[in-house]
Amino acid sequence: MSGSNPYRDRIYIIKDIILTLVQYGELNQTALVSFCGLNLKKHKSILEELESNNLIRSEERHLGKRIITMYKPSPQGIEFCKTILDPYETLFPRKKKDQSKNEI
Repeated sequence: MSGSNPYRDRIYIIKDIILTLVQYGELNQTALVSFCGLNLKKHKSILEELESNNLIRSEERHLGKRIITMYKPSPQGIEFCKTILDPYETLFPRKKKDQSKNEI
């Protein structure tokens, strides 16, 4: 575990992705990964899984010779966040940095 990036459960990564997309409306892949504090190689499978489950949508756009992947939240993803992820985080809040020092 690196010092500046503590471990984050997969469920919170998913919530962060969806909420970031809701906040910005749409983001390119690089911005989304950066804003969520993810590593593209390590977390690309999560983006693919969210898309295959219709929780986010992607669209490829041509910018000159480059192809840019843009992501947007889907209505199902927003509803999933409200009905499943928000209550989950209420029951099981994320650990704060100071809490980990006090745990045995």
